[in-house]
Amino acid sequence: MAADQQIVLETAPFDPRFPNQNQTRYCYQSYLDFHRCQKIRGESYEPCQYFKKVFSSMCPNAWVEKWNDQREAGTFAGKI
Repeated sequence: MAADQQIVLETAPFDPRFPNQNQTRYCYQSYLDFHRCQKIRGESYEPCQYFKKVFSSMCPNAWVEKWNDQREAGTFAGKI
């Protein structure tokens, strides 16, 4: 990486729907919101990427991989 490049780290902003320290629901809801947004608006709809950014920073990678596998297999419990 070049010396003049800076890496900017960001995390999900505060969401008043999830005021507690445990952010599991925020993670899960953002995952659902992302896939619902894409289902309704299409995969190229840029505002959906906000939800992807949130769940990517909030959720453990193992959870996301498991949920993706479940969606592909048709066994995901969430309503998308």
